[in-house]
Amino acid sequence: MLVTNWRRVVAISLSFWMQVSGLAVLIFPELKYKWTGEDSDPVFFWWLGVLLLAAGIVGRLYEQGVSKIREWFRIVGVVVVLALLALLLATTVRAAPASEAETLDIAVPFILQKEGVKLVAYLDMVGVPTICGGLTTAAGMKVYIGMPAMSMAECLALMRLKVAEYRDGLHRYFTPATIRDRLPATRDTAYTSLAYNIGVGTAGNSTAVRRLNAGQVAAGCQAIGWFNKAGGRVIRGLFERRKDEISLCMKGI
Repeated sequence: MLVTNWRRVVAISLSFWMQVSGLAVLIFPELKYKWTGEDSDPVFFWWLGVLLLAAGIVGRLYEQGVSKIREWFRIVGVVVVLALLALLLATTVRAAPASEAETLDIAVPFILQKEGVKLVAYLDMVGVPTICGGLTTAAGMKVYIGMPAMSMAECLALMRLKVAEYRDGLHRYFTPATIRDRLPATRDTAYTSLAYNIGVGTAGNSTAVRRLNAGQVAAGCQAIGWFNKAGGRVIRGLFERRKDEISLCMKGI
């Protein structure tokens, strides 16, 4: 049975409307993603949900007045204050963007695994002298067949420099909001690996980057997988590489 004063509860109960607001906080991000494909800030909505729940608990301990206008001013005022507090808390606790070193610690081994490591110069599939993980220059000089073999330590050091160049180049295509909020080291690695494989310009102008800049993080990650063809057909090696890049990109979503 309904409580006898249910109309009054619905009309002016602070605890009732805090719970309604909390339900809306849970549902809104999902509806927004379904309609627009854009993700919402999970930190902000987590704090807002917790604060609304706490306000609902406190509201159960206080007698509500009889003036609907006064009570609705209080309900709206509490929601506004909690939203501002949630925004402040979300800004305070949000993780800092990934540093170059954090990304390179993941990206260099990942790219070397995908490119393959050869410490003696060889000709790649188009006849260009190459060494290490697809490098065509080493220590400022062009790679040539017959050059001294490279140690693994030298290969890793050169790869960190080269991968950092690709990362820096690609970051010019990202918005400040993307760099600040949407690029943990794993996702940064996925996009950097893509740029290393297909070129900074091609990656920077891709749908994958445009979607990420628009806040469509998951959709941007999926668009990385579109670059799996050569000569108009899907290549197994590219398909597997894109699949692993997508997996890295999706971490944390």
